[in-house]
Amino acid sequence: MKIYKLLIAALLGLSFTGAANAQDVIRMGTEGAYPPFNYINKDGSVGGFDIDVGNALCKQMQVKCVWVTQAWDGIIPALLAHKFDTIVASMSITPEREKAVSFTNPYYSNKLQFVGPKAHPFEPTATAMKGMTVGAQRATIAAQWLDQHMKGVVAVKLYDTQENANLDLANGRLNAILADKYVTYNWLKSKEGQAYEFMGQPVYSGDKIGIAVRKGDNALREKLNKALAAIIADGTYKKINDKYFPFSIY
Repeated sequence: MKIYKLLIAALLGLSFTGAANAQDVIRMGTEGAYPPFNYINKDGSVGGFDIDVGNALCKQMQVKCVWVTQAWDGIIPALLAHKFDTIVASMSITPEREKAVSFTNPYYSNKLQFVGPKAHPFEPTATAMKGMTVGAQRATIAAQWLDQHMKGVVAVKLYDTQENANLDLANGRLNAILADKYVTYNWLKSKEGQAYEFMGQPVYSGDKIGIAVRKGDNALREKLNKALAAIIADGTYKKINDKYFPFSIY
């Protein structure tokens, strides 16, 4: 009888340990194709602003980060299918997405701005852009903005990644792109982006970026919020920001 009880106790102990270990790991989903926020390094690991912030949050929470890459179009369905626990991929907080997922407090703010050739400057108005071909990444607020404000005015081409939209602009297949300003800021400094520049002023400045979790994962969301406040307060967030940008994007 004593041996039986000891065996049961040992098995229970193992099950509790397994549960504890499971809670010590957070699987973070990201795209891996949105530099400088998230990208794939040559060794296959992920890097970028989003990844640095996510790792800092995990360190603050004393848990292990495990990164999972996922194509942007399927990133919310993959979260809901439990492929990972969070989305840390520069995702804009929108009413449509809030119907499917919950968001943490914003961890940075963004703007939408057109980019075009320096040799052919234009103002971002319907009159000036009539007949242009404009690129944007699919399932983003840039694509949504073009649909709402430029439908029937410009020809819109949507891409699976922002990198492919940038490539078509550089190859002369587009007259302009509309994208997150801080992503484009990085591309404009590259060799491919040197012949291009921002056009006019941002057309949208209210973009708030958050970490998505499944609805009902309130405990995880609040832990992330507490950790975010902590890394902002202790200067960790600023160090990450300064690694990528000479100005604050918080």
